[in-house]
Amino acid sequence: MARPEPPRGGPGPSAARAPGARTGTAVGLLRTARPRQWVKNVLVAAAPAAAGQLASPRTAGQLVIVFTLFTAAAAAVYLVNDARDAEADRAHPVKRLRPVAAGDVPVPLAYAAGGLLGALAVAGAAALCNPMTSALLVAYLAMQLAYCIWLKHVLVVDMTVVTTGFLMRAMIGGVALGIPLSRWFLITTGFGALFMVAAKRYSEAVQMEGAEGGRGASRALLGEYTTGYLRFVWQLAAGVAVLGYCLWALESGGVAHSALLPWRQLSVIAFILAVLRYAVFADRGAAGAPEDVVLRDRALAVIGLVWAAMYGLAVADL
Repeated sequence: MARPEPPRGGPGPSAARAPGARTGTAVGLLRTARPRQWVKNVLVAAAPAAAGQLASPRTAGQLVIVFTLFTAAAAAVYLVNDARDAEADRAHPVKRLRPVAAGDVPVPLAYAAGGLLGALAVAGAAALCNPMTSALLVAYLAMQLAYCIWLKHVLVVDMTVVTTGFLMRAMIGGVALGIPLSRWFLITTGFGALFMVAAKRYSEAVQMEGAEGGRGASRALLGEYTTGYLRFVWQLAAGVAVLGYCLWALESGGVAHSALLPWRQLSVIAFILAVLRYAVFADRGAAGAPEDVVLRDRALAVIGLVWAAMYGLAVADL
């Protein structure tokens, strides 16, 4: 007796869903919006923090608005990306559990929710901030959608787009509040972001090499990079980020004025230690989830707090 042929076109939503993993549509939409990734959007406070303007209640209120708007824009991109990749995700051992791929969120609904969130973010920025903030969000959405459709398949450009997304997060707080962005701030932030992006790609490539026949790759383009090249990129980016920060810290000279100690210059030590600590995870191929490294490593958290204290003292001129 002949066996029935399996259905063509790969596993459907019901096959992709793990037993007991079904969620409601609302919860599925929330999961697709990647709440764990929202911590990245704290970078909107980077420019006001660098300018020493976080103490103002007006600044704090405006940053809450900017954080919300950027989170909505990022969620819109995640929704559209998962809707577009739903069919391919169903064949992936991990991504098949995503709500859209698993069938918990219909593809048309994901597209509609993404479009609505993107439009609301841009309109909200125009109404609550200024035209430049709205324009920056439009540029972010356009760039990320181009990444979902095409740019993630272009070597080097894919890392550049992801890095630019982080840089835009760091810029938008200053743009919304009319704070001038220094060249050293942009260089340090940009190459610091490239360091983390390249370290993540390197970690994924190392893990892929350990899988049989390269299976388990989470990115279609990842196999085109060598681990040696990715290591070179994150090491180069780390060096430029450290150099940029040092030049910024020493720009006004290394002598304290009214402050007890030259806190801005001393903060270089904490900054370099933070880069070196993160590089430990990158070197081990364990920096595949930057948010986990930052939030879970106690030593890195302590170094970050020391750096923040030094920087705060420098801004307060104490």
